Amino acid sequence: MSFSKYLCAYLSALAFTGACIADAYDAPAGYYNTATGTGATLKTQLGTLMTFGPDGVMDPSPFGGDDHRLRTYGDFRNASILFDTDPNNASNILLVYNRASNSGTWDSGSTWNREHVWPQSLQPGSASNSSTGNLGDHHALRPSNPGINSSRGNKPFGNLNSSGSFGAQTGGTYYPGDADAGDIARALFYSDTRYDATLTNLSTGLVGDINTLIHWNYADVPDDFERRRNHVIYSDVENPIFHQRNRNAFIDHPEYVWSIYGGGNNNSQLSVDGAANPDGSSTSTVDLGRVITGSAIPSTQTVGLLKSGADPTYYEVTASGDATSDVNGRFNAFIGGAGLNTLNVGLSGSTAAAGLLTGTVTVDNIDISTGGAGQGSADANDIVTVNLDVLDHSDASFASGLDMDLLTIDFGTLAVGGTVNSAFDLFNLESTLGFTADLDLDSIIGAGDTGVLGSNLAAFAGLGAGNSNGYMASFDTSSLGSFSASYTLNLSDEDIAGATNQVLTLQLLGEVTGTLVGDLDGDGFVGIDDLNLVLGNWNQNVPPANPLADPSGDGFVGIDDLNEVLGNWNAGTPPGTGAAVPEPGTIALLGLGAVAVMRRRAA
Repeated sequence: MSFSKYLCAYLSALAFTGACIADAYDAPAGYYNTATGTGATLKTQLGTLMTFGPDGVMDPSPFGGDDHRLRTYGDFRNASILFDTDPNNASNILLVYNRASNSGTWDSGSTWNREHVWPQSLQPGSASNSSTGNLGDHHALRPSNPGINSSRGNKPFGNLNSSGSFGAQTGGTYYPGDADAGDIARALFYSDTRYDATLTNLSTGLVGDINTLIHWNYADVPDDFERRRNHVIYSDVENPIFHQRNRNAFIDHPEYVWSIYGGGNNNSQLSVDGAANPDGSSTSTVDLGRVITGSAIPSTQTVGLLKSGADPTYYEVTASGDATSDVNGRFNAFIGGAGLNTLNVGLSGSTAAAGLLTGTVTVDNIDISTGGAGQGSADANDIVTVNLDVLDHSDASFASGLDMDLLTIDFGTLAVGGTVNSAFDLFNLESTLGFTADLDLDSIIGAGDTGVLGSNLAAFAGLGAGNSNGYMASFDTSSLGSFSASYTLNLSDEDIAGATNQVLTLQLLGEVTGTLVGDLDGDGFVGIDDLNLVLGNWNQNVPPANPLADPSGDGFVGIDDLNEVLGNWNAGTPPGTGAAVPEPGTIALLGLGAVAVMRRRAA
């Protein structure tokens, strides 16, 4: 169960009132309005805020107003269960250093005791159940395994390069473990700021090495456990009996650490997938491509977030519009030096309707100080734009204004002759302006008299919406008869997610009647028999319009008649089962006739 869900259930079970908001652990709006400075000024402002609340004024009554309500070392025995709660077991608490889950019931220190993060030996006075101040401050105390507490003793926290589990380090320092390193650092920064007048300054190194603590603040960012703990210690809703009414500012705003403890100016600069502009801004566009309506949104893509500059920084990631990011919120950090983190960005929303799904992911360097133009607080935002085109299906048609899936071209009845053409177009109708898929023609299957009735159709890809391709249908009229051919056009959307198929049909019809030019014997084929009729009457005068020897109709059998036959040679369908085969004598005559073509009859 998440901390947010657990918190709601916990309050309901105890009959507490108060709404669970999107982020239940944030400070109230305007809480840090007075924290406007940097460096020592900011530290003073935060000390006042954590002592006297947002109004900065001591309240007349200890039970009212927004002043820090001092709690005792003894109170922690019964209060820890409220803010150190194990999110997976509401009866248990998580112990510091080893993060072990332990019964939250106080057992007089048998299984857990109270660890002073700032060792009590380095504080004024000694701890008793009535002790207040930092000795009893719940922000500065953690439940701990007694043996681990003893082994830590008052060793200073240190060793910047440590990682892994808790334990003593070389040089007499102590490492709290990866899960608690940042938590411990921010608790010490709190105590140093809230009790500045009564504690030894943190910079002395007696409690911890300052550079190591700064490093831990960025290496281990506040998690839900730490943030919830901070909020419940503060809140009189979640914690009506032991609430303190003050917050650890370094958990709410870990970016304050560098300004106060890290040297002030910050020269970090962030950019997305490329060089930054002079003001530190940068942009990147992630194109998730094109999908058909109803398809799943493509997977996220990775964007590199680069950091330059020696100083560490925190950054905030905000997704807007339809954009998504696997990194969100303000609790993201780079440690010092150049670095590279990543964002997996994508889109959410519906693909039910055609259009553009888009959104932005904004990265804001939230350090509060600057080292110059485009650095730290002067580092302008970096923006990733994520786009996805959601497209309607393509719509193939033989007409521009309506969906026509069948086109019939009837050439009608024609006399014998050559090839006749008829133009037609193939359209991709645009369903949604700018968001309709391209059209592909994948294959063409012909049936019927495709040798007589044909087209120059050919497969293609990528016919854009609103566009068309022009083609020709052809009819070879050299043969007598009635003809028909059908062409099935198999089409599809462009090759993207959600693509579907569609089919169009082209129907071609035509009839050829009349006398076949050069067919002198009327057998439907221009061949050797027709040539023999011309050659057999060569140079003879015949009755006008004698179709058997004088196809030119000029009353003389000669070169014009021979050209009629030779110009349409082999047209039509041979009689019987095959084409006529010229006899040798006829072939010789054909040779003579060919020579005659080169001459003209004398006038």
